[in-house]
Amino acid sequence: MTPPLTTALTGSLRALAMPHPMRSHQPHALHQGDRVWQETNCYVDLWIELLHGFGLDPRAAFAFTVTQDFEGDQFTFFKFPLEDLERLYGTQVQELAIYDSLEDRVLAQTLRGHTVLVEVDGYYLPNTRATSYRREHPKTTVGIDFIDPAGQRLGYFHNTGYHLLEGEDYEGVFRKLPQFSGQADLLFPYVEFAKQVRPALEGTALAEASAELLCTHLARRPMRNPITQWRAEFPQQLDTVLARGEKFFHLYSFNLMRQLGANFEFLAKYLQWLSVQGFDIPPEIAGSAQKIASESMVMQFRLVRAMARGRHDLCNDCFDVLENAYDKTMPPLAALAF
Repeated sequence: MTPPLTTALTGSLRALAMPHPMRSHQPHALHQGDRVWQETNCYVDLWIELLHGFGLDPRAAFAFTVTQDFEGDQFTFFKFPLEDLERLYGTQVQELAIYDSLEDRVLAQTLRGHTVLVEVDGYYLPNTRATSYRREHPKTTVGIDFIDPAGQRLGYFHNTGYHLLEGEDYEGVFRKLPQFSGQADLLFPYVEFAKQVRPALEGTALAEASAELLCTHLARRPMRNPITQWRAEFPQQLDTVLARGEKFFHLYSFNLMRQLGANFEFLAKYLQWLSVQGFDIPPEIAGSAQKIASESMVMQFRLVRAMARGRHDLCNDCFDVLENAYDKTMPPLAALAF
């Protein structure tokens, strides 16, 4: 009897899958040294290390940071625009259809030399021992470039590095544990894959294309100071933070102080990179962007103290610094472009 097509394909792929040693990977300079925000968000940190793993310089891709806005209850969850990645690095990202088995679809793409970006449960990621591993179930994105189904091993980019998981964690990531078997209506996660479709730009061509993207993104920047808008909403948000306590505070600070501060720290690094490439950008602009990064951290600590003491601290002096730094970053930068 002829086996079903999906069974035959799966068998062929598994026969081709050969384990290989875990890649040697050192974190990019953006994830080392003196940083205010050591981690930012899972998507940006992943792409920094993924591009670095491809032998590319991720600093060229941070022009988009000038578009961050205040969204009412959070700052924009900043992410590399996929069209920027393709223009600068020849790296194309497509959605991957998962039509029978997540494990088999990941295997098929990694055998082609592609990296698969999957939203997984952080409960099964051993590199998060200090936070969610075997404690909580956060959604997070990993970049898988190596899978060994027979040995139940998985090599993946996540946060600020490259890691290996195996055994029960492997089965958890692919939802093969017994507790998942009775959930017939369990949805597949959203999955993308990255592939090189043309050579990456280098040298002067890379710097010039990056500067062109900066001009494009500056035309999309917020027309009003987003920190001023946040300030207007903050008193009511502070009431909620004080009422709901520490667990909610961590969620609030991640989506506001961290996203704001980390975004502008990367903008500062990007402007410094452009200066090294020969573009005449006053260092004061990068310094002001970095001030937003540091003052966002100051404000986070202020709120921790306010919660501990039950004080209604509106952080007015922090907002003064942040608003002023934004006005010394974005308008002067836009004036250089237009």
